[in-house]
Amino acid sequence: MSFVAQKRLTLFDWVNYSLLSLFSLLCIFPFLYVFSVSFTDPEVYVPLRFYLFPEKWSLASYSYILSTNSFLNALKSTTFITVVGTVLNLVVSFSLAYALTKKGMPGRGMMMGFIVFTLVFSAGIVPNYLLVKELGLLNSYWALIWPVLTNAWSLIIIKSFLESLPSELEDAARIDGCSDLAVFLRIVIPLSMPAIAAFTLFFAVTHWNTYFNALIYLSDSKKWTLQVLVKTLVIDTDIAGMAGAGGDEKSVPQETIRMASIVLAMAPILVVYPFLQKHFAKGVMLGSVKG
Repeated sequence: MSFVAQKRLTLFDWVNYSLLSLFSLLCIFPFLYVFSVSFTDPEVYVPLRFYLFPEKWSLASYSYILSTNSFLNALKSTTFITVVGTVLNLVVSFSLAYALTKKGMPGRGMMMGFIVFTLVFSAGIVPNYLLVKELGLLNSYWALIWPVLTNAWSLIIIKSFLESLPSELEDAARIDGCSDLAVFLRIVIPLSMPAIAAFTLFFAVTHWNTYFNALIYLSDSKKWTLQVLVKTLVIDTDIAGMAGAGGDEKSVPQETIRMASIVLAMAPILVVYPFLQKHFAKGVMLGSVKG
C-alpha cells in the first residue's frame, strides 16, 4: 500500500524560506541597479541616486560604448580568446582523458600521478610568468590560451564520465573495422555530447572572464580583454581614455557608461547559459557515477 504524504511546513521551514528569499533579493538588487542605470536617459540621470527602474529609458550609453575603439577591440580580443580557447580546451581535454581511460596505455599511471599532483601543488605566479616569457608569448593572445589548454579537475571529471560509457559499443566498432581514432570520433564523441556541452560552458565562461592573466601578460591596451577594460572603466575616474568615440563623452554620464560596459560584458554568458543549462546539469551528473 502506498500513499503520498503531504509535508506540513514547520516554523523552521518558514524562517528558512524567508531568509533565503531575503538573501536572494539582496543578491538581485545590485544587478537591477546596474541594468537600471545603464538604461537611464542621460538627461534625467541623477548621480548618487538609487535606480530600481529607469525613469526614462535610453540606449545612449550603449550607443556610446559600442562606438568606441577600445570596447570593440576588447570585444574582438575576448571573442577570439573564448572561441579558440574553448575549442582547444575541448579537443585536448577529451582526447587526453580518453587516452587515460585505456589501461594498456604506456605511462598511464605516471601521467595520472602528475595530473593529480597539480591539484595540490602549483608553480606560482613568477614561474608561470617566466615560462610564458621564455616561450615568447608575452603580449600575445596565446599567452591566455596555451598555458590553460586543460586542467586536472576537468581531466578527472571527463575521464570518469568516459569510463561510464558502455565498453561494448567500442568493442563492436572495432569488430566492424574502426580504428581507435574512428571509435573516438564516431562512438565516444556522440555519446559525450552532454559532457561536451557542460565543459563548453565551463571553458567558455573561464575564457570570457579572463582578467588576471590578461592583466599581467598583455601590455598592449589594444589587446585588453573585456574584463580588464571594464575594470579600468569602473575604477578610473576618467572615461576619456576610450579613444575613437563616435560622440562626445561629456554628453553621457560616466556612471551610465560604466554600468553599460558591465552589462555588455555579462550579456553573452547570460544569453548562452539557458540553452546549455539542461546539458550542463546532465553532463555533470553522468560523470559522477560509473556503471
